[in-house]
Amino acid sequence: MKMTIVLLIFTAVLMALIAGLFYAYSCSVVLGLGKLSDVEYLKAMQSINREILNPVFFLSFMGTAILLPVSTFFLRGEQPVFIFLLLATLAYLIGVFGVTVVGNVPMNDQLDQFDISGSTVEAIKQMRENFEARWNFLNNVRTVFSVVSIVLVVCACV
Repeated sequence: MKMTIVLLIFTAVLMALIAGLFYAYSCSVVLGLGKLSDVEYLKAMQSINREILNPVFFLSFMGTAILLPVSTFFLRGEQPVFIFLLLATLAYLIGVFGVTVVGNVPMNDQLDQFDISGSTVEAIKQMRENFEARWNFLNNVRTVFSVVSIVLVVCACV
């Protein structure tokens, strides 16, 4: 098997894992979290945001950000594979990686610094109102772009 095929398979698998993560989050986790009280919601999000910072997540999230451009570069002479991979790379780097780094991560960091136990009921309510809708919107953006990316990678594989 050619090395470029192996590279493309690894890229597709990592991309699928990330797309699945954001999709599952959008259609199940945020819905369940939304039913929690303000305190429960904020504590749950703090816990989730801390726990996702693990090697398995970083391998798939960062690995995709690396393998998509590398695959695109190595398959630059293959048409239309190159175009599909280039579009997938742009969609991922802007709509998934970029949105995460510029949008979700700063919000997660702000929430992590929030002292739930030392805050008033009003401050807790305000924190949730400032966090939940925007974070969910940004996650939906990541979901759409990750699904677009995986569709483009699948097209490149076919």
